Amino acid sequence: MLEYWLHTTEGPVRALVESPNSVFFVKPEARTEAGQRRPLQLQAADGSAVEGVYFDSLRTLRDERDRLLAAGQEVFEGDVLPSDRYLMERFIAGGCSVRGRVQARTGYLEVSAAELRADTYTPELRVASFDIETDGLEGSVLSIAIVCGDVEQVLMLRGPVDAQVPAQTEVFDSEAALIEAFCRAVRALDPDLLIGWNVIEFDISVLMRRSALHGVTLALGRDGSAPSLTSQRPVRARLAGRVVLDGIGTLRAASHMLESYALDDVAGQFLGRRKALREPREDRVAEVRRMFAHDRAALATYNLEDCRLVRDIFEHLDLIGFLVERAQLTGLALDRVRGAVAAFDYLYLPRLHRAGFVAPTVGTSEESTQSPGGYVLDSIPGLYSNVVVLDFKSLYPSIIRTFRIDPLGMWVAGEDAIPGFANARFDRARSILPELITQLWHSRDEAKRKRDNARSYAIKILMNSFYGVLGTPACRFFDPRLASSITLRGHEIITRSRDLLQARGHTVIYGDTDSLFVSLPDALAADACLALGSELAAALNQHWAELVAREYQLESQLEVELDTHYVRFFMPTLRDSEQGSKKRYAGLVQGESGLEVEFKGLEAVRTDWTPLARQFQRELYRRVFVGEPYDAYAREIVAQLFAGKLDRLLVYKKKLRRDLNEYVKNVPPHVRAARKLNSAETPREIAYFMTTRGPEPVGTRSSPLDYQHYLERQLAPAADSLLSHFGLSFLSLVDAQLQLF
Repeated sequence: MLEYWLHTTEGPVRALVESPNSVFFVKPEARTEAGQRRPLQLQAADGSAVEGVYFDSLRTLRDERDRLLAAGQEVFEGDVLPSDRYLMERFIAGGCSVRGRVQARTGYLEVSAAELRADTYTPELRVASFDIETDGLEGSVLSIAIVCGDVEQVLMLRGPVDAQVPAQTEVFDSEAALIEAFCRAVRALDPDLLIGWNVIEFDISVLMRRSALHGVTLALGRDGSAPSLTSQRPVRARLAGRVVLDGIGTLRAASHMLESYALDDVAGQFLGRRKALREPREDRVAEVRRMFAHDRAALATYNLEDCRLVRDIFEHLDLIGFLVERAQLTGLALDRVRGAVAAFDYLYLPRLHRAGFVAPTVGTSEESTQSPGGYVLDSIPGLYSNVVVLDFKSLYPSIIRTFRIDPLGMWVAGEDAIPGFANARFDRARSILPELITQLWHSRDEAKRKRDNARSYAIKILMNSFYGVLGTPACRFFDPRLASSITLRGHEIITRSRDLLQARGHTVIYGDTDSLFVSLPDALAADACLALGSELAAALNQHWAELVAREYQLESQLEVELDTHYVRFFMPTLRDSEQGSKKRYAGLVQGESGLEVEFKGLEAVRTDWTPLARQFQRELYRRVFVGEPYDAYAREIVAQLFAGKLDRLLVYKKKLRRDLNEYVKNVPPHVRAARKLNSAETPREIAYFMTTRGPEPVGTRSSPLDYQHYLERQLAPAADSLLSHFGLSFLSLVDAQLQLF
């Protein structure tokens, strides 16, 4: 029996589909010992026939699949779950219609003997944001807040003293009663989505552990069942009739790459608001305990504000809209935060079957050769005026469309095939991926025309994921010839485009995967730079249209556009070298609110550098770019550093990648600091200062700060990449100032 929970205009529906037989495919000569075999009009990549092997039990299928693979026999699509296959073969993605026998249950409708068919449907989902406060990492749950629509509730454990109960707060005599009340509140509000921050690995996990301790059911499901957690990372919470979304994972799924994913930092960046309590982690636990004992109103406010912040971040970034659009495009569940390979399967497999082919089982490819990555041109270091960036719009998807790069197309390539790289050849007529990208491309253009940002963004991420999917062994279609035919074609396009621009008398100072940085005459005004940049983009478009038609008899889908005009631009050298760096530069652009400095790869945008170094570099570069004095500024920063006025900016933050005891030979500073923490559980991210006695964690520092370290290891490197262009060094610039300390 397959079980699907659906959102409908009639309320939640539990659809029960009579379980179809699980199936994988084998060649006729395979010696199976279980399952029922059936000849099919399907074939493998090499053109040989395959048969279906059907099973009543998924466990039996897996046992037989594993036996065959261990015996060195080929098994095709032996990893596809029946629940996924049922939907993908019917092209059900996001919306569907359901038929069957309907029976009313408490809080939902149940449809047995259900039949699902693809349909269009855009849900209006009810969202509840919740947050728990606990007595430390292992202690009891003290308070639970939930915000859903206009409803705001706080449920709190009775404290050791008879403190005044704040408004909208209900107090309970036991932790078990508190948890049961939370379950009742969720069922009464009946949200489709439960959202929070680190909600699965903390809030849900803690509630599961504490409810089990007290012998109560964490009845959050629509059928009264408790959640369960998946064993694979990232961990997902399975909950009947509802979806649990973690804010951090959802941001990453939507490709929001941030310096910090702490709720306080994310809220500050996107909302301009902060948490009600901002103490360091150790102090925050103590403060929560204090509020619980003596200031319940403050605890309720803090608890509720975390819920509001999460809700408002989701709304501000339209994260739920993005997830719904992604589900409608790919069939991925809303909480599937890492699903690029699964999305590719969902889109590609049913089309492959209709073309008469089956695919390998994931992990059975013997290919180990990796394809080259994006091409980066050697840079010409220096300080420039007027640099324009010409960008190939969605280069890799455009290459796939233009040169018909496709797994099926490679399998069936005929005599008049399109040459790829690494001996790959692609059929001119039979393919799947180029047509799929074309459909998505047109859908994105339509979404942009309608200003449907969520859909446009979801399509962009999906199209750009296809190259990465084909280049990973986790994909069933992994073949170095496919990925190489994309990346090496990109290399060719970038180098030949550079040669064309330089033949026209322009200097290309850098190129990175899909962009070319072109230096224009210093004297040109901004309008003239934009006009010339657009002219160069048009020339490249015409060049590639003619070349692709002449050399390959194909229509070019490559499109170059003017991306950025840098009024001032700096490309540094590698440290202690005259060679130009790569993926590291800064430029001055005209923004909506004036001139702004953009950084790529430099210390200003690296989270492993201190806030002092990052802020200092930003201001130093700005002053150089706009022609303001910078030497007095540098000396003033040094004076403030040694006077102790910048201590708040001297915190290092770095994540632990392994357990502390696994660091033996090489023990980096953040590990040494972590070993000095006095806490039951070591946090994943370590915040520490560098002191005269080495690294010490924030909150427990006992030694003086090592200001000389910050001068030499933070300020000097952040400045010298730029100052060296003028024949200066930071330490020589501030040498007179240093005599005072």
